[in-house]
Amino acid sequence: MKKTTRWILIISSFVIVVSILSNTYVFFQRFKEEERTKMKIWAEAQAEFLQTTDLEKDLGDLTLEVLKNNNTTPMIYVGKEGEMRINNIPEKRAADSAYLKEKIRQFAEENSPIEVSYKNDIYGTLYYGNSQVLNNLKYYPIALILIILLFATVVYFFFRTARNSDQNKLWAGMAKETAHQIGTPISSLLGWNELLKAENTDPTITREIEKDIKRLETITERFSKIGSVPSLEMHDIVKETRNTYEYLQARSSKLVHFNFHSNQEVIYANLNTQLYSWTIENLINNAIDAMKGKGDLTLEVLEDKKMVKVNVKDTGKGIPKSDYSRIFKPGFTTKKRGWGLGLSLVKRIIEDYHKGKVRVLHSVLGKGTTIQITLNTAEK
Repeated sequence: MKKTTRWILIISSFVIVVSILSNTYVFFQRFKEEERTKMKIWAEAQAEFLQTTDLEKDLGDLTLEVLKNNNTTPMIYVGKEGEMRINNIPEKRAADSAYLKEKIRQFAEENSPIEVSYKNDIYGTLYYGNSQVLNNLKYYPIALILIILLFATVVYFFFRTARNSDQNKLWAGMAKETAHQIGTPISSLLGWNELLKAENTDPTITREIEKDIKRLETITERFSKIGSVPSLEMHDIVKETRNTYEYLQARSSKLVHFNFHSNQEVIYANLNTQLYSWTIENLINNAIDAMKGKGDLTLEVLEDKKMVKVNVKDTGKGIPKSDYSRIFKPGFTTKKRGWGLGLSLVKRIIEDYHKGKVRVLHSVLGKGTTIQITLNTAEK
């Protein structure tokens, strides 16, 4: 239904625009014909004026009124002896012969010249251009199209923003509901773990269970923050990056060789640690997927003036340059399974929440990719 309505609106708008442009063109042509008729009458009046006697000219009649009445259409009358009569052209320009010659050429292109003749006698040629009203009317369709395009652009961005807002609310609602649903089994697991401790179960088992429960709590907290503005606090970004790095290193394939480097022992930045950890985790997991579970993965935390740059490097399949910006859009994925939300979450967390930047620093097909996060440092 919505699709049908949209097409009806589009077709109706197209018909209205075509109708307006068509009527404007017809009106323009009629107005142009009327101006030509007026110029023909002036030419006839001029011819009649030239063949009358001096006495008749002094008497004054309709002919003189016609000749005097043209005060809108620019024109140049050129007699057979080369004499000129100029109307509705600025006096300063009327004395410039080169300007008049160019105007005669321009007028001849705009409108066919009219011969000033009486019976078989030709007295000269009348060259005339379009009046100011006609010139303004000529640009009216262009102005109309620009207004319609502007209106259509405003409507498009309005509906796009509204749709994105609805989608954001939907994702935020789903994320919060997921966090709520996970909370129940976490509480249950905590209870069962306490029972295992009471039964004197091997402490290493209960410690590992506690780690996984802690992990679930972290995931729950991450999802609960989606859709709301998170608080940022000063933290050591080197330490926070290393924590996530080490957690994933311990749980990844031994075929992935992890490397970590920082040019400073401590670098402070304003972070939401839960969301920042989620960002690094997504980038590391994407890098491992790109290498198909085998290769070299390097994390660099580099302080550069008042900025800190976090580089995640892999030796995977690489990214085509045409996809550099597309990979951060929701739904874009090259995997057979996946929703294409990982990197879009990274972009939102870094750019919307932390006011930083994330980009593909460089990538070579078949050799690997480097994704870079840039954030402002903070002084302690």
